[in-house]
Order: sequence, then C-alpha cells, then structure tokens
Amino acid sequence: METVSANFDAAYWQARYAAGRDGWDAHTITPPLRDYFDQLDVAAQPRILIPGAGRAYEAEYLHQLGFQQVFVADIAPEALAALAARVPEFPREHLLLADFFALPNAPAYDLIVEQTFFCALNPALRPAYARQCTHLLRPGGTLMGLLFDTDFGPVQEPPFGGSREEYRAYFAPYFAFRHFETATNSLKPRQGRELFICLKKK
Repeated sequence: METVSANFDAAYWQARYAAGRDGWDAHTITPPLRDYFDQLDVAAQPRILIPGAGRAYEAEYLHQLGFQQVFVADIAPEALAALAARVPEFPREHLLLADFFALPNAPAYDLIVEQTFFCALNPALRPAYARQCTHLLRPGGTLMGLLFDTDFGPVQEPPFGGSREEYRAYFAPYFAFRHFETATNSLKPRQGRELFICLKKK
C-alpha cells in the first residue's frame, strides 16, 4: 500500500462533514450489524464501545433495543452532536469526544463494534488498532464488525482498503477467530466487498 503521511485529525474530519464528503455514512444501521445486535442478550447489559462512531446509527439502534451501557467515541464533535440530536435521551456521559488510542481500559468493555473506523485510520496505525482493541476488552471480550475486503487503489485519504490476509496478521496475536468471512447481507453497494469479523480476545 502506498505510504500515507496525512494526519487525519479532528479538523480534517470536521471539514469533511462540513463539505458533505461523508460517503461512508449509510444513514442507517447496516444489516450485518443489525442482525448481530438482534441476537445479543439485552438482560446481560454488556458494556459496548463503538470507536470512530461517526453519526453512530449503531449506537442509536442498540439504545432502542434497551442496551444501557453503549459508549461512542469520536474525535469530531459533529459526529457526536448528530447522535445527540437524533436521540436526545442517549446518555451524554456516554458520548466520548476522545482519541480511540487514548481511551482508558478501566472499566473494560465486553464488546467493541467496528464500522468504517478501521478504514478511516492511516494504515500505519492498523497494528496499534489491534493492540488497543485487546487493551480495552475484558478477557474473552469480543471485537466484531465489518472491514472492507477490497482494494481502493493508491488513495491518499480515507477510506483505505485491504485484504483479509493483511487483517488476519494484525489480529491473530491477540484474538481467536470465530467469524472471518465475506458478509452475506451487506448493503448493495458493498456486497462482496465486506468482511464480517467476530473475534474473541485470547
């Protein structure tokens, strides 16, 4: 992959939101995540983190299902403000304007949800992403979500693609692989290009 030197900081993402350059935004929860959430045990009230959450339709859906320990983290105020506007009753203390890599690991999370955050990072940070996920999860905790299993070419800004072979190398040291396969129910524009992952912390 071509070297990318840009720092995709809060100002960068705020500018993209302001310019309407938010093609990653599906304006709803995507079917693979919806179907996974539907089979979770609400009574268990797991502690859930959605990093790089964007407008966080996933958090909205989980909140509507009755999950009370859902936390969203993003460095762009616009993203968190959008969720707060759509879901006024979402706990404000669960809106984390923070760098994912600086989040504390106590208390630990039971589940981390990946949805278009990994592909938004500078690819050089991918090994650090895998380490931080395991740092934030309790023993036996789960990392699940979607990764783009496609090559977007020599791009210099997000989204960045990749392959399942590349991704496996990042996660294998820390996680047992429960699911790591092409998603069967992606949104139409993403069909055949998404990898559904469900990984258990070792």
